[in-house]
Amino acid sequence: MNEPDFEINDRWIISCRGKKNTVDPSKPYFYLSEKERTLEGLIEDTSVVFITNRECPYRCLMCDLWKNTTDDPVAPGLVPGQIEWALTNLPRARHLKLYNSGSFFDRGAIPEPDHREIARIISGFSSVVVESHPRHIDDRCLHLRDMLAPQLHVAMGLETAHPGILRRLNKKMDLQDFGRAARFLKKNQIPVRAFILLRPPFLSEEEGIYWAGRSIDFAFDSGAECCIIIPVRAGNGAMDILADRGYFHAPSIKSLEKVVEYGLSLRAGRVFADLWDIEKFSSCIVCADQRIERLEVMNYSQEIVPPVLCSC
Repeated sequence: MNEPDFEINDRWIISCRGKKNTVDPSKPYFYLSEKERTLEGLIEDTSVVFITNRECPYRCLMCDLWKNTTDDPVAPGLVPGQIEWALTNLPRARHLKLYNSGSFFDRGAIPEPDHREIARIISGFSSVVVESHPRHIDDRCLHLRDMLAPQLHVAMGLETAHPGILRRLNKKMDLQDFGRAARFLKKNQIPVRAFILLRPPFLSEEEGIYWAGRSIDFAFDSGAECCIIIPVRAGNGAMDILADRGYFHAPSIKSLEKVVEYGLSLRAGRVFADLWDIEKFSSCIVCADQRIERLEVMNYSQEIVPPVLCSC
């Protein structure tokens, strides 16, 4: 694709936005229960809590999480209260994911004194996943690991192994940052999840498939044990403008199938398709439901299943 005639930076990304949603800092803005295949190969229930938190200072081009954030840091004690409130409204589960629209280890997001209270609240789980930008990975992770009863997992956005595209995403990191962080976590017995984008801006459909595959390779080579493939969508302002100007096109669900198939064929770790709003990525009313079901089956089985046959 052609180079844009404007600079993608914090100022431009913010200028493309609409208004934030109204959120209550005493409650998570969303929570749910889902099933996921564990490291041990079991399909088990997982509670997912989307913490209401301050906006992430890394204003990535494709991110829409800012919509449900506060302008200022939340007061000490509120995040543990949010988690406790959500868990009382969710069915019992063995595993937990805590997503805070940024980095759990960002001192401006979740105050470190809150970590111990969070550890107390979630002591009954077997594992907990938190998210972080690679540049926040340091001894703070070890301090949290040591106070937790559940096993700590850390999810990081690799996004893409294409260095030029990664730079355009305004991620403020490079591949070396991710590799260093992943190796540090693995060395300290903290399993790593990598978020990988399928067809970020400025790539064709075939290039999107190719670079998602290379990103899976890079993530596993760096020490990740799990890759989550996220088809890129519009809806955050900046992505819509790029789509209008021809710099971005949403990927096809068939491309997502191909990338997941490739990742599973490596047998290097778990590979999941992110199925959030997955209906938006299929234009065929004949095979859409079958393709979604196929991806669900592959998520649970971690096996490549027969392809869907359709004239589309």
